[in-house]
Amino acid sequence: MKTVSIINLKGGVGKTITAINMAYILSDIGNRVLLVDNDKQGNTSKFFGVHSYNRPSLAEVLTEKNFPTVDAIANTKYQNLDVLPANMNLLRADKQILMDCTRPQQTRLSKALDTVSQLYDYVVIDNAPDLDMGVINALVASDDVIIPMKVDKFAFDGIEQLTEQIAEVKEFNPKIKVAGCLITMAQNNNVNALGRKFLTEYTALPLFETAIRKTVKVDESTFTGKPLLIHSPTCTASKDYLNMVGEYLRGQTVTETITKGAEIND
Repeated sequence: MKTVSIINLKGGVGKTITAINMAYILSDIGNRVLLVDNDKQGNTSKFFGVHSYNRPSLAEVLTEKNFPTVDAIANTKYQNLDVLPANMNLLRADKQILMDCTRPQQTRLSKALDTVSQLYDYVVIDNAPDLDMGVINALVASDDVIIPMKVDKFAFDGIEQLTEQIAEVKEFNPKIKVAGCLITMAQNNNVNALGRKFLTEYTALPLFETAIRKTVKVDESTFTGKPLLIHSPTCTASKDYLNMVGEYLRGQTVTETITKGAEIND
């Protein structure tokens, strides 16, 4: 099982959209995927219709000793794709983790995911724009980190702090690495060209060759609650996410001829 964290300390850069569509594409090509919502706002959970305060969530997994992770996992209507949901209880969970010195604080999610490792090929974690205990737990549990970035004046704010934190968690997780920065909401203009040049020349971070182009179809998909390959399979962002996942899978071919993931009970 490979675990991927989608993270940036800035909001509004496409973290949730990237996590949702990467997870869906991985599941659509035959992998068993768990999508972890690690943001108290619960937007990923809401997208898939599994947001609730009446059932266990990530908060219980992180705070209750020996809580069965599988009991908090919710099925979606898409084959091979499940969600570990979140809600505002993550605020309480963060405080409880910090106050509980009776067991390790940073490795709770890693241990919880180990208990379901035989059920999934990939775990994709949608992280809050923060470095709280939930996000630190996600980094400790992750093999790879993908950093979505919208290129603007403030695009690189927080990158240094994030890379420092990734370096620090290597004490608990020596295998973690940055798979790449991913430019989102890309446009064919000088600002985007300068942003790509800066990342290439002035940082040590790898950069995905694929950029996710800006399109209204992304915003539309948040209202329909459908991954882009279902909502608008021919739009530019759908093609770009397919190419990005292909890059991530290191040369495996992902094309538009794959199954479009027909919805169950649509």
